[in-house]
Amino acid sequence: MANFIDDLFSMFSTDIGIDLGTCNTLVCVKGEGVIISEPSVVAVKRGTNKVLLNGQAVGNIAKEMLGKTPGGINAVRPLKDGVISDFDLAEALIRYFIQKVRLHKGWKWLKPRVAISIPSGISTVEKRAVINSAERAGARRIFLVIEPIAAAIGIGLPIQEPAASMVLDIGGGTTEVAVISLGGIVAAKSIRIAGDEMDEAIAQHMKNTYNLLIGEQMSERVKLTIGSVWPLEKEMTMEVGGRDLVAARPRKVIVNSEEIREALKKPMDSIIQAVKECLEKTPPELSADLINNGIVMVGGGSLIRGADKIIAKEIQIPVRVDEDPLTAVAKGTGIVLENLDMLAESLESGEDLL
Repeated sequence: MANFIDDLFSMFSTDIGIDLGTCNTLVCVKGEGVIISEPSVVAVKRGTNKVLLNGQAVGNIAKEMLGKTPGGINAVRPLKDGVISDFDLAEALIRYFIQKVRLHKGWKWLKPRVAISIPSGISTVEKRAVINSAERAGARRIFLVIEPIAAAIGIGLPIQEPAASMVLDIGGGTTEVAVISLGGIVAAKSIRIAGDEMDEAIAQHMKNTYNLLIGEQMSERVKLTIGSVWPLEKEMTMEVGGRDLVAARPRKVIVNSEEIREALKKPMDSIIQAVKECLEKTPPELSADLINNGIVMVGGGSLIRGADKIIAKEIQIPVRVDEDPLTAVAKGTGIVLENLDMLAESLESGEDLL
């Protein structure tokens, strides 16, 4: 009866799929695809958890404040390494996106069902934190989807078949590697090294090499503009501005893609090692499938120039980047809500963790 009532409510509400990322949050709605993609940032009054602008200083608005706020304002990320680090602000973040969808769809009173992606390596306590935040933010029922499974569903891999599908998801806070067969994860590796660590590696390089302190937005800009992990046909240069650590004044320097590639070597080596460890745990029957099926890369980190080439070279099996790697997980959460009966064994719900 409870499921019948839940299904009935769903006819009059909007089910929401959320890719709750360390750096960015994407929201998928049935029939419309991904309708929201904003930074996972909340701006608060310093020393409190009071969100500015009547609770609307979230996402794009808050991201613009990162590193630029006056003394009384703090722009923060409620998630670190793929998990919630501040419960109150995570709730504010999720509420902001849920309310934005409900206003978009015109349903202001009926609570939605929500599917949220989570890293494969998080604890039961961390899962419970996600569910509690979503419940307080206005979700009627919550389903948790392991990120590699959501990504595989989102890009259309045949995860229900008795054959291996392998996904490498390089996000902002975590890198997820998984071999999936018959709807479940056969082997997986989750590390808290991903896009953020790449940004930090670039910032550290600038500090060590040029005595130049740069902010996280500048680090990310360098990574996206000239970052690579494989030699380029034509190397690139870029002007980078920051604060001189010796003279304590603004300064600009010219950096090239070769030195940034060297700076990115350590985090990339950790990602490659995670892939190798996942492959080592994969049964031989499924390993044989991967020779033909290869690995599909998703997530923002997959867009680093040459990432597919260097991984393929190291593991000697085919690697490709999905056509739309940034939305794969969000799309997967949306598809999950449309096929709850078929994909039930691939999910966890709030009731499972009580």
